[in-house]
Amino acid sequence: MRSIWNGAISFGLVSIPIKLVNATESRSVSFRQIHTEDGGRVRYKKVCELDGEEVTQAEIGKAYEDADGTMIPITDEDLAALPLPTAKTIEIVAFVAAGEIDPLQMDAAYYLSANGVPAAKPYTLLREALKRSDRVALAKYALRGRERLGMLRVVDDVIAMHGLLWPDEIRAPEGVAPETPVTVREAELDLADALMATLGEVDITTLHDDYRTAVEEMIAAKAAGGEGVAPPSPGEEEGGRVIDLMAALEGSVRAAREARGEDAVVTELKPRGTAKKATAKKAAAKKTAAKSTSAEPASTKKTAAKKAAAKKPTAKKATAKSTSVRKATAKSASAQKASGQKRRPA
Repeated sequence: MRSIWNGAISFGLVSIPIKLVNATESRSVSFRQIHTEDGGRVRYKKVCELDGEEVTQAEIGKAYEDADGTMIPITDEDLAALPLPTAKTIEIVAFVAAGEIDPLQMDAAYYLSANGVPAAKPYTLLREALKRSDRVALAKYALRGRERLGMLRVVDDVIAMHGLLWPDEIRAPEGVAPETPVTVREAELDLADALMATLGEVDITTLHDDYRTAVEEMIAAKAAGGEGVAPPSPGEEEGGRVIDLMAALEGSVRAAREARGEDAVVTELKPRGTAKKATAKKAAAKKTAAKSTSAEPASTKKTAAKKAAAKKPTAKKATAKSTSVRKATAKSASAQKASGQKRRPA
């Protein structure tokens, strides 16, 4: 890979000569502008506004436009004279946890290659130190006429650098979030969780640009004398249509499971609050049943006691009656005995 910048990493008092290599490349299909009548190429011409003459690249310089429209010429010599310590140096200023870097700051990515045999040892030292510390290095460097912020991390056995935007270049997300208050139900969150779990993880290396593939196929068909690719059949427009969020989530879970070859049945999920209420109702019902069961023997005892109490007077009456009968029998027997004794002397 061709290097785009040569310099050194400043790691304390250690200097590591390196080459900067682009870590990414654009694969998008580019187009040219043509005159639609005859297919002729349309090119841009750089013309001076004052005299209307076309100028060459060698005649073009830099200028800063002031607020009133005045152009202030800036030469390469002016920029080179500025006290820029990072002109040819990637100066490490700190080591931080990777989680402290806001992904919004991420910009272009580069590979840092050791420049020459003497650079191999200090390069390897920095790489292994980054690995063991599980941290990244924050650095300043200059590229294309301006000072930039960078993050150094290890990718396989190579030190990679991500250009970072300066913190004051990140806009605050004011007025972006929905202003209308919205309530999300537990059942909707449950379905969203189910959808996330169904989609699961993916090997990012298997993802590709389907649109670019379609453009390339269309170009190949036209180059072969064909009419290109047939346009897709018009489907139902969904823009501005109010959707049932629960139905859309359930359909998404079903489609994701079918795509993964899993059972497409979506179990209806009840909100977590409803489940708690149902559990509470069951507990209350069990408690009531236990109370009624424990109360039943007491009521039975009371009923038996009442019956026993009702039977007691009858027993007393029967006892008193039998006692009076015995007394009457004894009285009649003594009377008969006395009358017998009286008859004997005669």
